[in-house]
Amino acid sequence: MDDFADRWYWAIGDWIGAVFGLIAFLGSWWYCVATYGYLFGFGLGWLPSIILAAIVGFASKLLWGPAVLSVAGLIALSLS
Repeated sequence: MDDFADRWYWAIGDWIGAVFGLIAFLGSWWYCVATYGYLFGFGLGWLPSIILAAIVGFASKLLWGPAVLSVAGLIALSLS
């Protein structure tokens, strides 16, 4: 791959990773508050939430390309 394709892939991956990481963080924090109450969920729920968000953000940054190809393949199979 050339340099432009590499920069393009990683630039899109950065945005997708940030969005999915933020969604994972907010969803996980919401779950902690709902499960453990205000004191423990709101006060300490951000600790596991930030770990989950980092993992999801990193994985989606790296794997957004294969995920898009997989979805496109499933759509093509369902239409044929």
